Order: sequence, then C-alpha cells, then structure tokens
Amino acid sequence: MSTLVDAPSIQTESRTGITAVRPDNVQRLERRVTLAVTILPFLGTVVAVPLLWGRGIGFPDVAIFLFMYCLTGLGVTVGFHRMLTHGSFDAKPWVRATLAACGSMALQGPVIRWVADHRRHHAFADLPGDPHSPHLEEAEGIKGVLTGLWHSHMGWLFDKETTKVSRFAPDLLKEPAMRQVDRLFPLWAATSFLAPALLGLLITRSLYGALTAFVWGGLFRIFLLHHVTWSINSICHFYGSRAFATQDYSTNNWLLSLVSFGEAWHNNHHAFPTSARHGLGRWQPDPSAALIRLLAKLGLAWNIKLPGEKQMTAKRLLS
Repeated sequence: MSTLVDAPSIQTESRTGITAVRPDNVQRLERRVTLAVTILPFLGTVVAVPLLWGRGIGFPDVAIFLFMYCLTGLGVTVGFHRMLTHGSFDAKPWVRATLAACGSMALQGPVIRWVADHRRHHAFADLPGDPHSPHLEEAEGIKGVLTGLWHSHMGWLFDKETTKVSRFAPDLLKEPAMRQVDRLFPLWAATSFLAPALLGLLITRSLYGALTAFVWGGLFRIFLLHHVTWSINSICHFYGSRAFATQDYSTNNWLLSLVSFGEAWHNNHHAFPTSARHGLGRWQPDPSAALIRLLAKLGLAWNIKLPGEKQMTAKRLLS
C-alpha cells in the first residue's frame, strides 16, 4: 500500500498472548455500547447545526463547551496518555485519580483498557499487532489507503479481539485507586453528559439553556474530541512531516496539534515516548506540557522526563 512517509521495517513478535477474544455475548454488548457512544455525539452535532444557524450559540454554550473540552481532553492527553501510559511524570495519588476520572469523561473507554491499547500500539507501531495502524491493509492503491485510514480512525473499535490488559497494564491492575476509577466508568460517562446540562441550567436558569449546553458542551464536545483523538491514530500515521527517525510511520501535524493539546506532534512522541513534552520545537505549542509544568510548580508533579539535546540530535532527520 502506498504511503506518504518512509519508515524502516523491523521484525516483530507473534500476536500470540497480546490479545484475547471476548465471548460472543460480551462482544455484542460492547459493540452496541461503542456504537451508541459513537452515534449519539454525531446526532448531537447534527442537532447543533440548526441551533447555530437559527438562534446562534450563546456565551454560556461557548464557555461550557470550552471548559468541558479542556477538562476531558487534558484528562486524556495528560492523564491517560503521558502520565499513566508512558510514566512521563509522577504525581500525587489524588492527582492521578482526578486526571483519570477527567479522561474517562471523554468517553474513549475505561482508563485501564485505554492504557493497555496504547501501550500495545507503541510495542507494535505500524506492524502486525498494532491495534490501529493504517498501514496493515492488504488492498492496494486508494482502496487500501481509505480502508487503512478507516480502520485506524475508528474501525478498530469494533474488532472482535481486545488487548490483553494483564500483559500491557499490570501496574494499573495493581493500583486500587485506578481499578476503582476504571470500574466507575459508567458514572464518569453519565457525568460527562449531564454536567454540561446542569451548568447550563445554573447559568441561564432556563431549560432551553440546559438543552443547548447539553448539545454543545456534551454531545458536540464528545464528537469533536473523539475525532481529534482518533485522528492522531489515523492522520498522524499517514500525513505530515517527520523530524526524527523512528521505526514506524508517525508524523507531526501542526494543524491538528492546535485542537489536540499538543498530541499531534506525534513523530516527536514516537521518537521519545516517555517525554512529558511532545512539542519539542521552538514553534510547537504543547498545552498538555504546559499543564504538567503548572502541576510541577504547585508541587503536585515531579520526575518530569524530557529528552536531552544529544538524544534529539542523534535521532533528528536532515531537512
């Protein structure tokens, strides 16, 4: 299949032991839940369009949308990803639990499953075993490109096989607070939907204000954040620039970085997975790294990992 970037091929281990096949009844239930979580925010977006064209969008709607987008988005990027998946910094237990709960409200799955999937992605990046690479389709040409992008963007969510959590996230399985956050995923999901409506009701003191806040700060916000996150899996392994040599097809995408809290400096991230900062260049903004720095200044985070200049020079590609 043709691609827009080059990466060296390497050998990888067998898939045996990295995935598990769920029972049929569990598969059906999880597929229905996944479909609902995917479709409902989309329908909310469809509803949001006439609201924008008709009445417009008020300041409370914008404020609630931005608050919930940042709260849940940073919960994923800082909590799920940089802290829990890669251990790029340490934090107090209550900070870990809070970030994990906020990330859970992004409705991208329970925290331990999310971490296991992402660690598996790094272990087999763009090779057999990667749960969401766009480069593993057998079809050639445009069909292969589109099929690969669909699979990496959201098609993989419906796969029969699931990542073996006991292999990829044994540390989180041993952490009582993280197991509790994981078990309470239905509560975080309900809060993600209901909190914007409640905020809208409190601010506007009207049911219509609660409805518009639910649509913009709830459904549309979840829809947008889903597709921003999924675009890191698809677009940032297909289109963009490469600053560092890696054994995969990861790319940097400056436009996507603006709405992903710095996650779209994805080639940088694959070059230095444990780095707390992904925007390693001078003009590469990284709001997630800024939050980590703030937590450190407040004494809530420490042991922040960053690559040294020699490490970056050794991997930097010539322009």
